[in-house]
Amino acid sequence: MNPKLSELRKKAMALPLLPGMYIMHSSNGEIIYIGKAKALKNRVSQYFGSQNNHPEKVRQMVRSVDDFEYIITDSEFEALILECSLIKQHTPKYNILLKDDKGYSYIRVGAGDWGKISYALQKRDDGAQYIGPYKSSYYVKSAVDEANKIFMLPTCSRRFPQDFGKARPCLNYHIKQCMAPCTGKVKPEDYRENVSRALEFLKGGSNASVKQLTEQMEQAAENLEFERAARIRDIIQSVRRMSDRQKVVSNKVLDEDVIAFFSDDGKTCFQVFRFEGGRLFDRESFIFDSGEPESDAEEFLIGYYTLRRDIPKNIALCDGLGDLENLTRWLSEKKGSRVYVTVPQRGEQAKLVQMCRSNAAEALAQQKGATVREYSVLEELRETLGLDKLPEYIESYDISNLAGTENVAGMIVYKNGRPLKSAYRKFKIKGFEGQDDYASMAEVITRRFEEYFKAEKADEGFGRLPDLILLDGGRGQVTAVRGVLERMGLDIPLFGMVKDDRHRTRAVTSEGGEIAINSRRQLFTFLSKMQDEVHRFAIGYHHQRRKSTTFKSSLTNIEGVGTVRAKALLKYFRTIENISRADLEELENAPKMTKESALKVYQYFHGE
Repeated sequence: MNPKLSELRKKAMALPLLPGMYIMHSSNGEIIYIGKAKALKNRVSQYFGSQNNHPEKVRQMVRSVDDFEYIITDSEFEALILECSLIKQHTPKYNILLKDDKGYSYIRVGAGDWGKISYALQKRDDGAQYIGPYKSSYYVKSAVDEANKIFMLPTCSRRFPQDFGKARPCLNYHIKQCMAPCTGKVKPEDYRENVSRALEFLKGGSNASVKQLTEQMEQAAENLEFERAARIRDIIQSVRRMSDRQKVVSNKVLDEDVIAFFSDDGKTCFQVFRFEGGRLFDRESFIFDSGEPESDAEEFLIGYYTLRRDIPKNIALCDGLGDLENLTRWLSEKKGSRVYVTVPQRGEQAKLVQMCRSNAAEALAQQKGATVREYSVLEELRETLGLDKLPEYIESYDISNLAGTENVAGMIVYKNGRPLKSAYRKFKIKGFEGQDDYASMAEVITRRFEEYFKAEKADEGFGRLPDLILLDGGRGQVTAVRGVLERMGLDIPLFGMVKDDRHRTRAVTSEGGEIAINSRRQLFTFLSKMQDEVHRFAIGYHHQRRKSTTFKSSLTNIEGVGTVRAKALLKYFRTIENISRADLEELENAPKMTKESALKVYQYFHGE
C-alpha cells in the first residue's frame, strides 16, 4: 500500500475537469507513467481510489507513485500528440514500450555447385551469397519456404557432394518437394538451374516468374527438348498453386493493416497482419502485462505507428482499440494524407479481424503451454459460466463409497485444459461413519483449503487457489460446499456437473439453476472427459481401500505380521486356506518369517 495514497487522492480530486496530460513520478523523481485524459480529475482520481478493481500492473504502478504533475490542453487530440512525444522521449516504465529493434533478414544462397537457399538474420563472411536486407522476416521465411518447395530444393542438413548415396531420400522426395540430390543422380547443371529459377522467383515474385518460365518452356519445346519442357511446365503449375494458396479471402483484400488483441489473466497479445497485393505480407505479435485494456490498446497503437515509417491507407481494428476519431486524425497527419481506420462488423474485413484475433489468442496460449484448441474450450467454458477470467486451473471432486463404508474422495486438476496428474489428491473421509455425500464433500473441501492456508504459495498443488471448482453432483453438493467457501472467506467460482440417464454429463449446475451444455459439442466433450476422469480416480481409490481392508482382516490382524510379511506368505502358500493347514515347520521355512512370527500364525489358526 502506498503511504501517500490519501494525499495523492486529495490532490487528484482538486484537478480540473479539462482535457490534458498527467505524468506520474517515483520517489526519486523518475517518470514512470504518462497518460492523457478527456477530464483530468475523473481519470487521475481513479488511480488513487480503491485498489481492488485495478489490475495487478496498475496496482504496482500506484504503489510506486510519489507525486504527479499535469498539463492542460485545448483538446483531447492535443493531449494525444503531447502523450506520443513525451512517451517517446522518456520511455516510462509502466507505459507499453515498443523498441524499434526488429532486425533485417536476408536470403542466403550457399556457395558451390550444391548451395542451398535459406533464411538468415545476419550476413556472415562464409562465402555464401546474401540477398537483402528485407524488413519483414515473415516474408523472407515464407518466400524461401515457397521457393524451396516449388523448385524442389533440399532443406535438410545433408551436405553435398559429401553425403551422396549415404542414405535413402527423405519424405520430401516422395511427395515431390525435393529433387533428392542425395541420391547422386541429379546433374549439377540441373540443380544450378533450379537454384537460379528459385532466386528469380524470390526477386521477381510469382507473376514475373511464371512469365519467364513460360518463355523457357516454349523455347525448350521448340528445340524438341520435351522432357525439359515438361519439367518447366510442372514448376509453372506449382508456382500458380502456391500463389493461389497464399491469397487470403479474395482479391478484394485491401493493402492494409489488420490489428486485434486478446487479453487473459494479466497478459495481452496484440497481433498485426499486414496485407499487400491481396496477400499476407507480414505478421507481428506483441505480448505485454495487462493494465487497463482501453489504455493499453491506445498506447500500443501509438507506439507501433510512432516507430513505423510507412503507414497504410487502411487500418482495420477489432473492438476496444482506442478512440478512432483522434487516432485517425493523428495517423493522417503523420502520413500526410487521409488514413481510414475502421472496426468492421460484417463481410470479408470482419473475417480478417476475427482471424487476426484468433492468432492473438493462439500466441497467448502457446506462451502458456496450451494449444489453441485447449484454449478455445476454456474460453467457451468461461463464456458459458460467466466467469471473470479464463479457468486455467480447475479442480474437480467426486465421492465414492459402498453402502456408507470406506468413504473416500478424489480431487483431480486440469491446468491449461490438460490433466495435471502430479496435482491429483486422495482423501479418506474421517469426520463421520455412514453415507452422506453432502457432508463428505464439505469435509473434503474444508481440508483442502485448510492445507492452502498452511502451504507456501505455489503454481500448483495445495499452494494454489483454483480458478474454478467443479463437483460431481448437483445443487445439494454445490450448496454444501458454498457454505464452506464462504466461512473460509474464499470467492471461487463453484459449479456441479449433472449426468443424464445414460451417465453422460448433460448440464452444469449452480445454486441458481442449470446451464445446458448439450448443444456445445467441444465443451460437452471436455466436461464429460473431466467428469469421467474424476469418477475413475475416486473409484480407483475406493477399490484400493476395500482391497486393503479385506487383506488386513485376515493375515495382518495376526500379531507380528505386517503387510510385507502377509504378502510374502500369500505368494509362498498361494491361499489363506493353505496357510491355515501348514504346520509350524513349514511356516518357519516360509520367506520373511521368523520362529516367533511362525508360532503366532500357527496359533492364530490352530489355537494354543
